[in-house]
Amino acid sequence: MDRKQKIVAFLASRPVQYICCFILGGLFIYASIDKIVNPYAFAKIIYGYKLMPGIFIYAMAITFPWVEMIAGLFLVAGIYKRTAAIILSGMLLVFATAITINLVRGLKFDCGCFSTVATQSGSDPVGLLIRDILILIPGIIIIFFQKSRCPGPRRQGL
Repeated sequence: MDRKQKIVAFLASRPVQYICCFILGGLFIYASIDKIVNPYAFAKIIYGYKLMPGIFIYAMAITFPWVEMIAGLFLVAGIYKRTAAIILSGMLLVFATAITINLVRGLKFDCGCFSTVATQSGSDPVGLLIRDILILIPGIIIIFFQKSRCPGPRRQGL
């Protein structure tokens, strides 16, 4: 086995996959709780990004946290892992894009990632981008290195 095959085998191993599912799923479960409890405060944070028309903000403030919660629970429970990882990684890419746009525009904004409590100075966009990229790594590992949908022995004829 060459080095590349060893790395792929390591990333596809059950312990690494479990750790990635627990990290990514757990982070999104944790991140969703305050937003589910305080949808109005989360809507104000989404509005602060100044990227969406007002008509969509409340729908996003109610929907996104529940998607985060359900996909996170699926990952932690090991149900539809690849699909849940794709959803959460896609959301991370959307968040990273929104942060990048506001970084380029020079706007101060609150992230709303883990809390709906507003800060006076706003969030550090470069730090947020780095954090989102780091959080994206377990999602990429789950999406591209998960061995199969049905681990375990194959069933011979019924």
